[in-house]
Amino acid sequence: MKSFILVATLLASTSTFAQVNIKVEDPWVRGTVMGQQATGAFMRITAEKNARLVAAKSPVAGLVEIHEMAMENNVMKMRQIPGLDLAAGRAMELKPGGYHVMLMELKQTMKGGEQVPITLVFEDDAKKRFEVPVKAPVTALGGGNAPAMKHDHSSHQH
Repeated sequence: MKSFILVATLLASTSTFAQVNIKVEDPWVRGTVMGQQATGAFMRITAEKNARLVAAKSPVAGLVEIHEMAMENNVMKMRQIPGLDLAAGRAMELKPGGYHVMLMELKQTMKGGEQVPITLVFEDDAKKRFEVPVKAPVTALGGGNAPAMKHDHSSHQH
């Protein structure tokens, strides 16, 4: 009887530490060419409660970081950030030219139609970490479902 009460107490106490519900929508990874060592993963993330994306990992990359692109002195720069705050109920867009997950030291070419497993690591307000697995389809270079990237080549001389 004592062990039953202990188990019931433990089960009741663990339910108070439930992780934050995270919704990941439209994940995708930009395709690469042979020998390319890095690419980006993009998606829309919505957290039920405040949370923070603190890390990511994938078996296709030796190194995975959270990055942001920002204008500094009229120059677009990319840099690693320690985390990305998610406000409760507000979608955070990870997209080209903004926040994204950077897959580096690639172990293979990312080919259109393949699926890339990515594990996103979050922290809740109590700093408790939890993981959310994602399968992101690779969008082939020059096509697929990726948002069109607009480039201004008017100042280039070819």
